[in-house]
Amino acid sequence: MIHYVIQIVAFQLLFLIVYDAFLKRETFFNWNRAYLLGTAVLSILLPLIKIESFRNVVPQVYTFSFPKFAFETQNPIVLNEVVLKGTSTSNSILSHVPNILLLGCILALLYFLFRIFQILKLAYTNPKVKQKDFSIIQVSNSTVAFSFFHYVFIGEKIKTQERESILKHELVHIEQKHTWDLLFFEILRVVFWFNPLVYMYQNRISDLHEFIADSKAIKQNKKQYYENLLSQVFDIKSVSFINPFFKQSLIKKRIIMLQKSKSRKIQLLKYILLIPVVFGMLLYSSCSQDRPTKDVAKQEYRVSNESQEKASSEVLQSIADLKESIAAKGSMTDEEKNALKTLMMLVSPDGLKEPYFKDVVKYAEIPYGVIEQVPAFPGCEKVETREESINCMSKELNSFILKNFNTNLSNDLGLTGEQKISVFFKIDANGQIIDIKARANHPDLENEAIRVVSILPTMIPGEQDGVKVTVPYYLPIKFQIKE
Repeated sequence: MIHYVIQIVAFQLLFLIVYDAFLKRETFFNWNRAYLLGTAVLSILLPLIKIESFRNVVPQVYTFSFPKFAFETQNPIVLNEVVLKGTSTSNSILSHVPNILLLGCILALLYFLFRIFQILKLAYTNPKVKQKDFSIIQVSNSTVAFSFFHYVFIGEKIKTQERESILKHELVHIEQKHTWDLLFFEILRVVFWFNPLVYMYQNRISDLHEFIADSKAIKQNKKQYYENLLSQVFDIKSVSFINPFFKQSLIKKRIIMLQKSKSRKIQLLKYILLIPVVFGMLLYSSCSQDRPTKDVAKQEYRVSNESQEKASSEVLQSIADLKESIAAKGSMTDEEKNALKTLMMLVSPDGLKEPYFKDVVKYAEIPYGVIEQVPAFPGCEKVETREESINCMSKELNSFILKNFNTNLSNDLGLTGEQKISVFFKIDANGQIIDIKARANHPDLENEAIRVVSILPTMIPGEQDGVKVTVPYYLPIKFQIKE
């Protein structure tokens, strides 16, 4: 959720920068109106759009992979997810963020409804003159001038000669349904009350409404229109979702825009800037992803009938790559010798039994799709099938983790919600747990997961062709924390 909100803010900021830098000063008012409304909607939708083909556009070296060691181990055995439960009594401000956001939304909604009530009260407590497509509300003892939907509010103190210009201006707002634009951003302000960019969007669309109405209303009597704008500042109250005729902070901009020459049509090409901007955002939102859960991990390492062929082809490719590397260097280290012999052993028909490879058997990691006999938890060695052995291992390991994991960490660290921990380890030829690695949102959770896995009892090692070998494992842990 937080990542989604951050993306919305980032996208809105970029859209506004493009608008202020390239489009704001142009007289394509309706195009600008479409831009502001469209990009406001796009900023909300784009983070939700994931185009899988876009992931291939960015070279893998520039993309984030979770975590790197998850892909360095080929076809590990995926164990059942361990579900831990903990409690937290932390008073951290982060634990109250959802409540704060909800409270802000409620207060913003109440304030919005209160202002709607004030306008409706004006409409029903003052004289009304109905026209064909709109109604004029004569506001007693006031100099207000604004429109709201099909209502035009005009204070009775406004001079008669000014009323005609004001009415033409406000009728443009009514005809073009500008109130809907402002209410759209008002709803965004209720939902995203903490986001200042929504307020900036609403201010810019409000300014555009005035420019649009001015450009159409001034065609009748330009001199009188200027005089109205330059006359006294009226006492219109500041309401964000009405279209006021007199707004002191905007009058200077409106006069400048009225005097400005129309933008050349060639300037419309500036709107093409939206294409690469949106494409870049789609690329980012498609390539960014949450950390994988157990289901994703199982898809990543799913066992199929083609596992053995795939493993063999990968080994052969690794041998070819290693040979090229050695040839380029012109010499071979002991480590490279062992690596090459290990790869040769894996693709040789009787490699594990060949005396020549005896010294590198300990380096061999046999993928799940290839290994004949998987490692077993003490007490699980008498089961008949490989699947039963894996299930027994998962059950015993699950029980061990539940018993030994320090769930008080949730309270000590002030954690809330659901914490994901991904653990990778190997069971070597002696049944020892080696190469333990963990990934979580908090380093203390990683350390605790590594600690618990490291104290597992000695396992019964896996076998391939009657030779004890090393086998990789993946263990997902879900830590559910209740306040």
